[in-house]
Amino acid sequence: MNRYAKLALAGALFAAPALAADGIDTLTASGPAATDIAKPDPSHVEIVFGKDMKWSGGMMGAHQAALFGDPSKPGIYGVLIKWDAGHYSHPHFHTTDRYAYVVSGTWWVSSSTTWDPAKAYPVPAGSYVRDLAGQVHWDGAKDKPVLIMLVGEGPMTTEAVPETKP
Repeated sequence: MNRYAKLALAGALFAAPALAADGIDTLTASGPAATDIAKPDPSHVEIVFGKDMKWSGGMMGAHQAALFGDPSKPGIYGVLIKWDAGHYSHPHFHTTDRYAYVVSGTWWVSSSTTWDPAKAYPVPAGSYVRDLAGQVHWDGAKDKPVLIMLVGEGPMTTEAVPETKP
């Protein structure tokens, strides 16, 4: 991870406790607090309120909002991922390292090629996880939604892995 990616992740880690306090529902519904103070000049400080984030996906219970960059292109990227309760990915790996911070909820993770949600490991809000390039894993949300922030360096692709039977 280059220096800029590390700085972006560090910034996210400092900001994330405020996001976690709001929870997943209020993150997407929140807007600016009532104030008479003028919004900062957008050519100096870019602000995107939760209510204005563009969420995509929803397939297999995963929703994604790009914060900056593009995982498919060279350079640093940051995305928010919301997992709906009871939804998981299946065994896969990524072609570059990805750095995740659990903003709210509990993220359930496994490094097995056997997909069995009963054997996923709970990672609570406030935790940091590094998905290593080329290493198999799968993840999701068990009984409550989870919100994670991912930072990485592109180009990155995701490759499915044949599952082993339990």
